[in-house]
Amino acid sequence: MIITRSPLRISLGGGSTDIRSFSKLYGGFWISAAIDKYVYVTVSRPFQSGIYLKYSEMEKVQKVEEVKHPIIRECLRHMDLNTPQIEITTLADIPAGTGLGSSGSFTVALLKALHVYYKKSISTRKLADLACKIEIDKLKQPIGIQDQYISAFGGINCFHCLNEVKIFPLRITHDTLLDLEDNLLLFFTGFSRSANEILKEQDSKSINLDKEMISNLSEVKQSAYVIQDRLESGRTKDFAEIMNWHWNKKKERSKKMTNPKIEEWYNLALKNGAIGGKLVGAGGGGFLMFYAQDKNLLRQVMSEQGLEEVRFKFDFEGTKCIL
Repeated sequence: MIITRSPLRISLGGGSTDIRSFSKLYGGFWISAAIDKYVYVTVSRPFQSGIYLKYSEMEKVQKVEEVKHPIIRECLRHMDLNTPQIEITTLADIPAGTGLGSSGSFTVALLKALHVYYKKSISTRKLADLACKIEIDKLKQPIGIQDQYISAFGGINCFHCLNEVKIFPLRITHDTLLDLEDNLLLFFTGFSRSANEILKEQDSKSINLDKEMISNLSEVKQSAYVIQDRLESGRTKDFAEIMNWHWNKKKERSKKMTNPKIEEWYNLALKNGAIGGKLVGAGGGGFLMFYAQDKNLLRQVMSEQGLEEVRFKFDFEGTKCIL
């Protein structure tokens, strides 16, 4: 049996500039951090022939073309396994559709597991590239490349993408690292959603060179450079305040980005211990992330609202085989 795990992620700045319709023309820049919440994939050989899949559903088929799960089907197809004898199971610390990049993490974890199982080597960069190829090129998902890359590499990294993806670590001190782990708080809104509709709208506008969308993403890209500077100089409260600006720019991109309840919680948090915050991911639900000045007060108020906190630390290992 092979078991792999891939970290989920939070975006610290520049989110959505990783979508190709924008980055291939203007260059994307974003900062992502892997966290110690994971997607796990196991691969083993069953006693009987066929393909056995266990995720939120169960499948038993004989051929790759019969697999319903699109990512699993394309990953198996890439491995050139037409009639394999294989069992694949997936588990996750956090539900899908919550803005932490679970789809990209799953794709990377599955590809890693299949390569290890079939004794084929693959570099970290090629692993990320292949996951992007499957989700974006093969399955035509209107998504960016942030999730696959940060899940594969782990850490807290800056990414620049124009003709190629350049990766370099965010150069923060140990004290700043601890500051972020202590004061960045995640609260689950209870809303799980598919981000595809929001991302498709953004992608379409970028392809058609919509002036408002291009201007919005260009400003978000520039703000990521400012965030890099503030974090590398240890000015975390400045970073927190930029988060509020970032959230407002995010809401400008789609009316589906938020809802009255999320706005109520957001405003309540800012009055009770939070300096800045935003929804993580494409929007519409998932996790609210705040930088807290008074953690105890913020936790108390969010708990009273029925929002569950998920505590985390950063992951610096990336996707790996653990068994």
